[in-house]
Amino acid sequence: MGSRPYRRRLAWSAAALLVAGVAVPATAAASGPDDTSDAPSLSAAHGTKQKAKNVILLIGDGMGDSEITLARDYTVGAAGRLNMDKFPMTGSYTTYSVDKNGKPDYVTDSAASGTGWATGQKTVNGRISKTPGTDKPMTTILELAQRNGLATGSVTTAELTDATPAVLASHATDRSCAGPADMKACPNDTIAKGGPGSIAEQSVNHKVDVLLGGGKARFDQKITEGRYKGLTVTEQAQKLGYQLVTDDKALKNARAGKPVLGLFAPGNVPVEWTGKAAAQGGTEPQRCVTGNPERKAGTPSLDEQTRKALQLLEAKQSGKGKKPGFFLQVEGASIDKRDHAADPCGQIGETAALDRAVKVARAYAAKHPDTLVVTTADHGHTSQIVPLEATPPGLSSTLVTNEGQQLKVNYSTNTPGQAQEHTGTQVRIAAQGPQAHRVLGVTDQTQLFGTIRTALSLR
Repeated sequence: MGSRPYRRRLAWSAAALLVAGVAVPATAAASGPDDTSDAPSLSAAHGTKQKAKNVILLIGDGMGDSEITLARDYTVGAAGRLNMDKFPMTGSYTTYSVDKNGKPDYVTDSAASGTGWATGQKTVNGRISKTPGTDKPMTTILELAQRNGLATGSVTTAELTDATPAVLASHATDRSCAGPADMKACPNDTIAKGGPGSIAEQSVNHKVDVLLGGGKARFDQKITEGRYKGLTVTEQAQKLGYQLVTDDKALKNARAGKPVLGLFAPGNVPVEWTGKAAAQGGTEPQRCVTGNPERKAGTPSLDEQTRKALQLLEAKQSGKGKKPGFFLQVEGASIDKRDHAADPCGQIGETAALDRAVKVARAYAAKHPDTLVVTTADHGHTSQIVPLEATPPGLSSTLVTNEGQQLKVNYSTNTPGQAQEHTGTQVRIAAQGPQAHRVLGVTDQTQLFGTIRTALSLR
């Protein structure tokens, strides 16, 4: 009898915390065996300090719940937990795009989805931070951060002109308008028509403090119009004060005080893991190869790039007369690209690479609790874990996980021989730090813009 009032008080306290927007920590049994060792403090985790000094946004391109589960099962086991599983606040958000009339288009591409969180507004598939009907530029979260004096950065394993990094520092009618030679689909964006030029030109013209990724071939295209006519975009960047780095040694030696442009591959950065692609009728059980001969020696990993970006941005914000704070976006891009190719090993390896970057971000936030860290995806994708006895009509592969168990993954969102497709499902969003509670429940992609803007108090 004496324990009942105490239990009632506990229940009331838990309910009060939930009403106040504070999540009640789950029991160890419910949350997994290993997810409390690096848990943030109560105030840092639940955003009781409302204003953030910094925001780190980590995007897994195409990283739906199936992709996360596949990487978890393979690498740390069904009962294990990835770094991205350890956030105290977890919700879901919807990802649909719109047509030119603003009506829902239920399956988004990366351009429209990225525009959603970058600007807080929906747009049509293929468009980069411009309105769906009138094709007008919309202010991005990175532009707002710059206007408010914050340092800014973008890190990706794709080309720096790919959709997800592009939405932050450029405005284009079509995502294909990556370099000066790629402007066919964007006639009104050309410098000759009074536009801002290609995505590559805009990215360096914005003077983003840290730009790290692939796409060197785009930046090596010659500019044909305007002030920098005759130069490559790389040379334009150097004239604007950028330090150019092309390998891990040069990246380590990059110094704060001047912006940094890292170009680590001609196109997308080659993936970390390889293996047999899924096939009709399945594959023999396989272990993934944790290496890729196409990945050039000296290519920095995503977590190494993230760690260096944080170092550079922190140094920039502490400069004389600088307002403290930064906004950094980090993208694991080829989760999506290998999902399109029905390549489970490449996909898992890239999810694991992003997860290491999440660990870096959370470690930084543990020392800087005024940092909001958010991890999410831009859209769902194809891979599904199915029973071993299943005979799916599409492509499938059987893997042997690190637990020694077999796992079958299926790809069936398109006809075999065609690239696999995105899906319209809602995806996970998780966070810690100031304003982290705003990701709870089911929200929309566009609301992430408001979360970041509110956390940083951007005017």
